[in-house]
Amino acid sequence: MAHDFDQALIRRGTDSLKWQRYGAALPLWVADMDFTAPESVVAALHERGEHGVFGYGAPPDELTETICARLADFYGWTVTPEQLVYLPGLVCGLNVACRAVGEAGDSVLVQTPVYPPFLSAPIYQDRQLITAELTAELHDGRLYYRFDDAAFAETINQNTRLFILCHPHNPVGRSFSREELNRLATICEQRNLIICSDEIHCDLLLDGRQHTPLATLAPEIAERCITLMAPSKTFNIAGLGASFAIIQNPTLRQRFKHAMRGIVPDVNLLGLTAALAAYQQGDDWLRELLIYLAANRDYMLDYVDRYLPAIRVTAPEATYLAWLDCRNAGIVGSPHEFFLHHAGVAFNDGATFGAGGEGFVRLNFGCPRTTLTEGLERIRHAINQ
Repeated sequence: MAHDFDQALIRRGTDSLKWQRYGAALPLWVADMDFTAPESVVAALHERGEHGVFGYGAPPDELTETICARLADFYGWTVTPEQLVYLPGLVCGLNVACRAVGEAGDSVLVQTPVYPPFLSAPIYQDRQLITAELTAELHDGRLYYRFDDAAFAETINQNTRLFILCHPHNPVGRSFSREELNRLATICEQRNLIICSDEIHCDLLLDGRQHTPLATLAPEIAERCITLMAPSKTFNIAGLGASFAIIQNPTLRQRFKHAMRGIVPDVNLLGLTAALAAYQQGDDWLRELLIYLAANRDYMLDYVDRYLPAIRVTAPEATYLAWLDCRNAGIVGSPHEFFLHHAGVAFNDGATFGAGGEGFVRLNFGCPRTTLTEGLERIRHAINQ
């Protein structure tokens, strides 16, 4: 590989949230990889820094054209420049979508377990949160999650206006098939729901899988979609805050922009610079990253099978996040707290992901193999004590 993903980086003392939040514990929690960004991104930021002026920025036409071309090349999706709305972050987009769709008191549907901001965004925007739990199954000893069509449809009520989809899914690692997406979209169309599809992990599909943007299913589905994307997870530039919404329905897009007014800042200058460099010159790095992540996933699965048989785990189809069921591991109380205090390893607490998350932790394997190995060995020793 041209990029050395095995390189152990020193991130303590660099104001890293990941490495600072839990003190001396080994951090395998937040979705932030321990790899340097593509050299093209670093070089572009150096060049921008050397200019020495950091005034207000505006999204360059070249970035917009690059994004539109990328969507066409990757997915056969025709998106025009006016259909893009730039945002300083995906979580911001979730909140804007909740504010833009329906009225105060209306309900927003999400599927759990899910990325915690899905659970908070409706509440923050004076909406009612309703949830439909994904169905967990065992496939060859691995945790596997699927939609429960009946439960999903039954959860929708007369006040439901918006469904927020996580695709690919965080934390369960599913890359949903076109058939699954069609079933969901059909229910939403029948019940007249707007769909906000968070597709931030769309570039991180493993084993050669191909992502299907929800809005590409059919023109009538695109008309009710707010799609959220970003280069941040893909190229490890989340701290630079550059993302975008794709909204092809002009009326819905205007409502979204109206909801942004006065509360959503512009994307910062360095975020725009990094996004352009990543999308134009980062794909060789990305191809190597996906190979490394798949190998890390397989190593983690093999380790759990060999040494942690009481823990059940997903085999992620996408993302660099694994979902570990620790309910049969003999742990009293929260596994997050147990591993933090007895193993010195920080995971995300599954309880924060909503119904279906109690007794689970989320593990980030987007790190050098040595870091992953140390974390796994620490939890093995803690469980065996």
